[in-house]
Amino acid sequence: MTYLEKDITNKLDKEVASIIKRSGFDKQLTSSIKHLTYSDLFLNKMLIIQVIREGVPYSFFSLIQHYTPFSENDWAKFLDISTKSLQRYKQTSKKFKPTQSEKIMEMAEVTNVGLDVFGEMEKFKLWLDTPNFALGNMRPIELLNDSYGKEMVIGELTRINYGILV
Repeated sequence: MTYLEKDITNKLDKEVASIIKRSGFDKQLTSSIKHLTYSDLFLNKMLIIQVIREGVPYSFFSLIQHYTPFSENDWAKFLDISTKSLQRYKQTSKKFKPTQSEKIMEMAEVTNVGLDVFGEMEKFKLWLDTPNFALGNMRPIELLNDSYGKEMVIGELTRINYGILV
């Protein structure tokens, strides 16, 4: 992990802790958690649901955006908004709507799994941009616009991780 990746990971960890602290999350969900990290967040689906329902704050999205291999244009396409609208979110620091928040968390999850499998962002990015026989000769990034495609991509990453090559 590079210095930049460690720095962003530390900031993501702090932002997750801040979101949990200032939110109205169910105390049962968070009482057993002393120090929740960004990676830990993906292990607790109920917390992810809470984050989605409350709306991802722009500060959290900005960190996720810098951590993932996706460009601003990719993000605009995933969120079904213009890049100009993304800029407005930045200027107003408002929370994303639940449907957009869900997409943000999905792309964060894909990145988390991809980094687990490939170990490096550059290798993961190359995989995303390379046509894949198991995914109908489509580039995995092309499938990330909807939840079914995202599930196919995560499924393929899981198979690669376990050495199951189709």
